[in-house]
Amino acid sequence: MAVLEILLWPDERLRRPSLAVEAFDAEFQAFVADLEETRRAGPAAVGIAAPQVGRHQQVVIVDCSQTRRPVPNHGWLVLVNPQILSWEGHAMGREGCLSVPDYTGNVLRAERITLRAHDPDGQMHEYDMEGFEARAVQHELDHLDGRVFLDRVVSRHTDVFRRKQYT
Repeated sequence: MAVLEILLWPDERLRRPSLAVEAFDAEFQAFVADLEETRRAGPAAVGIAAPQVGRHQQVVIVDCSQTRRPVPNHGWLVLVNPQILSWEGHAMGREGCLSVPDYTGNVLRAERITLRAHDPDGQMHEYDMEGFEARAVQHELDHLDGRVFLDRVVSRHTDVFRRKQYT
């Protein structure tokens, strides 16, 4: 496994939309292992998306099981070709990002989502998510569409903050 280089905002490669994964072969499995190694190397990272390492495929990894305060979660998830089927409610919350390491921002997201995605072996699953896990997944899915959280803040003057430390 390898820790991959993370693209940093405003790198234009972060703006490219991602393509669906079609082959769930050994090369893809090796990439997922490298992506997870990269997520684990990031400070306090609960998620990562393939475009953040320059691979424009629809793959995200999220794990909300190790947060400081326990939150409802499904554990470690590799979501391939994910699609949000429905969403409900809205809440404002603070987000950070491995690709925008020096800032955090207040972003409005759905409170609950229903999501369908393949696992790394190509099996389809459906998940009902809420709270922090739903927020983390929506954040990572934005990367698949070429967006970062800075694109979602209402005002960069009042909703973006210089990060003081990673926790």
